[in-house]
Amino acid sequence: MKKRLGIISFFVAIFIAFIVIWNYSYQVGLEEAYTPVIETPTGNFIPSESGAFRRFDDAGLDYFNMPVDEDHQRSLATYYNHRAYPGAPPSIPHPVAKERSFGGNTCIQCHQNGGFVAKFDAYAPITPHPEMVNCRQCHVTKNTNTTFKDFNFSKPKPPEVGLGANNALVGSPPMIPHQLQMRESCISCHGGPSAPKEIIVSHPERINCRQCHLPKTNAQPNVDTSTFLRQFDQLNEK
Repeated sequence: MKKRLGIISFFVAIFIAFIVIWNYSYQVGLEEAYTPVIETPTGNFIPSESGAFRRFDDAGLDYFNMPVDEDHQRSLATYYNHRAYPGAPPSIPHPVAKERSFGGNTCIQCHQNGGFVAKFDAYAPITPHPEMVNCRQCHVTKNTNTTFKDFNFSKPKPPEVGLGANNALVGSPPMIPHQLQMRESCISCHGGPSAPKEIIVSHPERINCRQCHLPKTNAQPNVDTSTFLRQFDQLNEK
């Protein structure tokens, strides 16, 4: 008798569990479908580099069909001459009307989308971060060519450019020799009439730069790239 009651109790418990699970599944099925919102992760992630696309989406500039003004092209020498060291914010090479002026009313008027400035006979360089309107927090005017006191600081040599200078392998896309913080908008410096002629990209219409170009770190080991040469290339060289 006790054995029979135990079997009945077991099946009753299974039936109750089935009712509970079925009822829960039914109630969940009545809820409206939704897509969970996932917050953008912080740190050195690709989503933080959306600035690479912003110049195309917001400005709508046709970099591919822009003519090249060879008489007013900038050079990398001029580019680095306005910086205390590679990677430093460029100094302001022209007079400033008001020392306490902010970028939204002054600097951004010329440096957001660029253009030729007849007063300086040059194209205004495009800033890669026009949303940061307090320009004078980092950019200062150059008032003297000397220092207040002598020191032994020597300006570091800027990264080399050109064929084979920053390529991981022979024929591979050049790597990015500088940091990405505040330089997410690649096309601001690598396209358009104000870009230094040595680093103007040949394919500005391909806006997903990070698909092929990766940052270069100093921790990369020296690798004998001859191991990775395709036999097809070697055969053609003979």
